[in-house]
Amino acid sequence: MLSQQTVNIIKSTAPVLEEHGETLTRHFYERMFTNNPEVAPFFNPAHQSAGTQQKALAAAICAYAANIDNLEVLGGAVELIAQKHTSLQIKPEHYPIVGENLLASIREVLGDAATDDIIDAWGKAYGFLADILIGREKQIYQDLADAPGGWEGFRDFRVLRKETESSLVTSFYLVPEDGGKLPAFKPGQYITVRVPRPDGQTTMRNYSLSDKPGQDWLRISVKREMGPSADTPDGYVSNYLHGEIQVGSSLELAPPCGEFFLDVTEHHRRPLVLLAAGIGVTPILSILLAALENTPDREIIFIHAALNEDVQAFRSTVDELAEKHSNLTVHHRYSDPAPAGCMREGNASSGFVDAELIESMIPDRNGDYYFCGPQPFMVNIYRDLITWGMPPSQVHFEFFGPRQELEKLTPES
Repeated sequence: MLSQQTVNIIKSTAPVLEEHGETLTRHFYERMFTNNPEVAPFFNPAHQSAGTQQKALAAAICAYAANIDNLEVLGGAVELIAQKHTSLQIKPEHYPIVGENLLASIREVLGDAATDDIIDAWGKAYGFLADILIGREKQIYQDLADAPGGWEGFRDFRVLRKETESSLVTSFYLVPEDGGKLPAFKPGQYITVRVPRPDGQTTMRNYSLSDKPGQDWLRISVKREMGPSADTPDGYVSNYLHGEIQVGSSLELAPPCGEFFLDVTEHHRRPLVLLAAGIGVTPILSILLAALENTPDREIIFIHAALNEDVQAFRSTVDELAEKHSNLTVHHRYSDPAPAGCMREGNASSGFVDAELIESMIPDRNGDYYFCGPQPFMVNIYRDLITWGMPPSQVHFEFFGPRQELEKLTPES
């Protein structure tokens, strides 16, 4: 355990770190990539360029400092980080690299304000947190390796088939090249794909599994990411998968991970409400398919937001499911105007997914909510649910970015 003196020093530095957080984390990443380029493959260059990784780390450091004497409140964050680390195959030997560069960055950014006592306290605090994460990650690695069909590290898979889901999204059906079994992942989880880079290194990305567990394949459905401007590069891995990977190609996969999933062993009487926007439909579709199979009598509400019909993936799949399952209600919501001569009616409409639309489909609001999509969509859904007083146990989400950016947007903020 940390001494009270260490705890006091860490808490006293929290306001300073919050003030300089992003400056500190930018300095940290630049320093680490210069001094330890071997860790660069663990990080997404696009997130570095956009600054989201720096924001996420800054928020995590500040949250740790503020709650150093009450770490129970960070339990969910620890699990999220541990799952992400194991998906990327981060091991105990990587922690000293991060720690050394983080402490050096604190000293270099804060200057004389970073006294020896402060650096010593942060060294102890980092070591304490590292031990917690290493312990949890060791357990996850072991569980993944021991599970039927499981493995540790990366395993070679072959592309069984490719299917076009929309103008931007393609599905890849993946089977083990060794002919072995597949693990029974939890619906909503993701896998990690590792691909070569032109410089001879590798890079990794997480992709949600878009089919239900128990199939003879693992399926990912990948959106081709295009640069939003002329000076912004296209997404490297998504374009590599769309362009270079064909039926019969090999891909390296790490085992399924993630703390966002539907527990199919739980059975609730209240409706299951599934909300997706854009490519956020992939984990939500996996949850939908598993729920229909495991809880066929439960009311399920499924709402998918998309720019338009051309870019929307899985509309026909979901509509067919609604025809087969009387407990499933589906609605498609498009933010672009309807094409000329086209009417959106029945289970489709124009606009955004908002409280009014959700309430029209579940008037008493009471349900288990699972949602995933771009940040504006997530923020609005989260704010509506908190405003309604929805219990945290009924609010589940996969948020790609600094989670604090979502959770701080309560009605009082």
